[in-house]
Amino acid sequence: MAKSLIALGALLLVAVCAPAEVLPEYTVHRATEPIEIDGRMTEPSWQNARPVGAFVFPWWTAGEKEPTDARMLWDDANLYVCFIAQDRHITATLTERDGPVSLDDCVEVFVAPEPANVKAYFNFEINALGTLLDRSPRNNRSKHWNAEGVQIAITCDGTRNDESDVDRSWTTEIAIPFLNFEGVATNLPPKDGDLWRLNLYRIGGRINAQFSVWSDTRTEKPSFHVPERFGVARFAMSPAKKPTGSKAE
Repeated sequence: MAKSLIALGALLLVAVCAPAEVLPEYTVHRATEPIEIDGRMTEPSWQNARPVGAFVFPWWTAGEKEPTDARMLWDDANLYVCFIAQDRHITATLTERDGPVSLDDCVEVFVAPEPANVKAYFNFEINALGTLLDRSPRNNRSKHWNAEGVQIAITCDGTRNDESDVDRSWTTEIAIPFLNFEGVATNLPPKDGDLWRLNLYRIGGRINAQFSVWSDTRTEKPSFHVPERFGVARFAMSPAKKPTGSKAE
């Protein structure tokens, strides 16, 4: 009995002292010029914004792990997100809003604008044609809710739905108006230093279907609806700067 109690105490001590698993963090810098949603991201703010970091492949079994470069910016009106997805075979056919776009090549933004209530999250899912599926915590995540004013632009370095050639990448540029988060977020627009929780995802299309994520959801099977595993986004009034001879910061 005494040995059992000692062992139990040791396990409890380990549990208490073990460091909490660190979530990925990203500083969302303020854009210094108007952002044109054209899928090209030629503005200096985009060029200076650093990538969020390598996406991970928690459920990988086979196939090429195609990288994704994602970045974020903001201004008084919008949260901006871009994805540059390397993709040898770009496929997308769905054109109806709120269709099952995750069956196509698709990128996704899940946002919880109030860190104290991460279960109140929004999701925006966009296929390689620019078709949008969106949900909010309102009305039991009803498909009848449509976000207002979302802008999306897609450019492809390759040809969609042509398996006879090899593509290179497709780029998604998104502007999500902050007004969509009214009643959930504490500050709109965010204030300097505000923290939001969010996650970024990518799903492959018909060929080499893959699931990749910014913050690992730690689930046995592919699952993106895990708000407690969303990463941390910190809003900064400062612009992103790229020092001479170094990568963007």
